[in-house]
Order: sequence, then structure tokens, then C-alpha cells
Amino acid sequence: MPSTPATPATAQIGVTGLAVMGSNLARNFARHGHTVAVHNRTYAKTEALIGEHGHEGNFVPAETAEEFVAALQKPRRIVIMVKAGDPTDAVIGEFAALLEPGDVIIDGGNAHFADTRRREKELREKGIHFVGAGISGGEEGALHGPSIMPGGSEESYNSLGPLLESIAAKAKDGTPCCTHIGPDGAGHFVKMVHNGIEYADMQLIAEAYDLLRHVAGYEPQRIAETFRTWNTGRLDSYLIEITAEVLAHTDAATGRPFVDVVADGAEQKGTGRWTVQTALDLGIPVSGIAEAVFARSVSGHADLRGAARELPGPAREPLAPAAAGEFAALVEEALYASKVVSYAQGWNMISAASAEYGWDIDLGAVAAIWRGGCIIRAAFLDRIRAAFAADPQLPTLLADKGFAAEVGKAQDAWRSVVATAVGRGVPTPGFSAALAYYDALRAERLPAALTQAQRDFFGAHTYRRTDREGSFHTLWGGDRSEEQTG
Repeated sequence: MPSTPATPATAQIGVTGLAVMGSNLARNFARHGHTVAVHNRTYAKTEALIGEHGHEGNFVPAETAEEFVAALQKPRRIVIMVKAGDPTDAVIGEFAALLEPGDVIIDGGNAHFADTRRREKELREKGIHFVGAGISGGEEGALHGPSIMPGGSEESYNSLGPLLESIAAKAKDGTPCCTHIGPDGAGHFVKMVHNGIEYADMQLIAEAYDLLRHVAGYEPQRIAETFRTWNTGRLDSYLIEITAEVLAHTDAATGRPFVDVVADGAEQKGTGRWTVQTALDLGIPVSGIAEAVFARSVSGHADLRGAARELPGPAREPLAPAAAGEFAALVEEALYASKVVSYAQGWNMISAASAEYGWDIDLGAVAAIWRGGCIIRAAFLDRIRAAFAADPQLPTLLADKGFAAEVGKAQDAWRSVVATAVGRGVPTPGFSAALAYYDALRAERLPAALTQAQRDFFGAHTYRRTDREGSFHTLWGGDRSEEQTG
């Protein structure tokens, strides 16, 4: 392996920013036969990568930005793996000054899609392609095969796509978990929604654990076995799999279940909040994701929780063994139905953004590339792919006959679980929000009629009628006669 300054124009792709994710991505490219230029602001990290992993493939270490760019074949392709925000802008500015029209800069971090849209426009004006690529799978995924969600122009994907597809995870049918999502910020948007669904999925799993612990009376080892059983059926997924591993783990220092020695305050890096904020801007209800974000927030407010610790609530006597087993089966149904709702909300959001920004996202293709590599990979994603392949205009997953039948069949168990949780004082914001959303969609009429009438009363906001077209206002402060306003 080279240990001297960069040799000109030998690398098919370059990676700058060699923290764990960047290093693992560079190693993944090299392991798949690509010559990879590597660069870091601190050259010691570049040397460390070559020293530890240089035998894995062909690396070209570069000490300066100029050497790094010179090492790349044209069109040059540079993957940036640095902290989102101002650091990303600084690195883009540094390298854009050294590139030529037709070259490609790829941001593989968790950037906000609005920033990606801005950067893509700015670089497009200089003739440089900018690709915001969502990369899911964590450190292990970056090394062994992530799910990759690149945005940007079709032209940039023609140049970049084969490289990304070669290192991406492969679904069981051998399909690379990478596809061109759409223009400008589409890739980072879809990655943001992926993370939002991840928040919801994790919250629902945590609620299932809490119910099995405090209603069924199961200990963590027993719950781990329950999750392992669930993972052999329709709940088969990476998150269910790792949940069983976590619950089965014993803390070496105390001998207690590991989950019992972990502080119960969950942290977040922001993509869940971005999802909820953006959904509000788009007017799309993502109540499952929102409740997951709020649940993490509540968990972190130790002062509020401490002040309210002595508030009264119902007793939490565990069920008898036979009843506990029956309840666990109900929880499995409630978990599955709630998960379907959360995924449905995520796809509704992607569909709305695709229409809003003119991205023309293939909703089935999104499901296809999430079947491997990513954190929310699950067996039922192939069914989601098939549902949108059969009907690209499917308004919601809950309208698909297969999912509708399963969720409908689960609803009695779902309602029973939520009622039991409420009766026993076990918080289930995710299960409850998902059920409320399901009921809201199927309702013939919603109380929003009263809400709109109230808005007209205090703010003259007008309303529409069910029996004729137009907008109307009642003169509430006068004779209460009605006038048509539009």
C-alpha cells in the first residue's frame, strides 16, 4: 500500500473525514475493489487508517486537499463524512474551489434536507454535482453494507450509482439496497423519515417490553425469549432481534439484568424532531413519530418526573401466569398493528414531500432499499414494496387489502392492550396514538366539524357545509344569520 503523497488520478472515489463512519465507508469501497483516496483534516487519522487497514485494498492517502483532489479520476467523486451544519459547508467550500464542472461532491452525513437543497443549487450553478446521500446502518453498516439513499441529479447517479450499489447491503433477492431517490434533497429527506420511523419503531418496542414487564410480570430474560419468538414471525426485524439480545444480557459488574442498570433517559440527535417539524410544515399527521420524540423528551426531564413521582395511580399487580401468556399474545398483535400505522405515516410523509418538491419518488423502491443494511430493516418491507408496486398511487398502507385485513384482525387485541395499559397506569403513547390514528381514518365523521364551528365563532374563519358548495360564516355576534363568503 502507498505510504507516500497521493499519486495523481488513480482513485475512483475519495472519502474525506475519517472518523469511524468515514473510515468504515472507505474500507468498504476498498474491499470491493475500488481504489480509494482518503483524507482527513488531521493527517494522523489518515496514517492510522492506512496503518491498521491498508492491507484491505487499494488506498491513496492524501495529506492536503490539493493532493486528495489530484488523486481522483475524472469525473472526481468526493464523499464528505463530517459533522452536519457549518463544518459541512466549510469542507464543501474548500473542495468546490478545487473541482471542475462535472465533478461530484457527496454528503454522506445526516444533513437537513433543506440545507442539501441549498447546497445542490449553489454547486449546480458552478457546474458541480452535489449529492445528499442518506446512509443507514451505523458503523457496522458502513463497513459491511449500508442502505444508501442518494439524491441529486440523474447524471450524478449515472456516475456514482455503480460505486454505491457495489458497497450497499443486498436484500435476500440480491438487489442492492441503493437507488436514486430523486433530485436535490430527496435522499436526505427520505433518510430523515427513515430515522423518524426508527424512533416510532423503537418506542413501540419499548412499550411492548414495559407491558410484558409490568402487566404480564415477566423478567427481562423471559421477555427476551418472547421477542426471539416474535422475530420468527411477522415481526421479524433487526430492531426486534437486537432487543432480544439487550434484554438477555446480564451486567457483569452487578449481575443484574443489563436493562435495569441503564439510566432511563433516552437521548436523540435531532432527526426525529426534524421529521415531526417537517411533517407539521407539510400538514401530514405523523402522530406515532411525534409521540416517540416526546417520549424521549419526557424521559430526559428528571426534574419534572421527580416532582410528579408521588402522584397517585393504580396498583400494578402482575397477571397470573395463564393470563400473562394470553396478554403477551395480545401485545404482539398490538405491536404489529401499531408498527404498520407508523410505517404508513412515514410513507404518507414521503409521498407528500415528493409532490410538494417535484421529486417523483418511487415509494416501492424506498421500501426495497430498506430491506437490508438499515436500522428499520424488516421482513414486512418486502410486502410494502409489493403493495406500492401493485398500486403506485396507494393513498396509505392501511388501504392495502393485505395490511388492512391484518390490522383489522388485530384491532380487538390492540384495544384490549391499550385499555389494560390505561387501567394499570402503564404509559403507552405510541400504541395509543397509533390506535387513535386508525380510528380517525376509519371514522365517518370527526369532531373537527365542531372545531371549525368554534373557529368561525371566535375568529370568523368560515366553514364549509355538507349540503352545498362554498365557504360560509355565521354572524355569531348578531342575528346568527349565515352569509356565503366564497
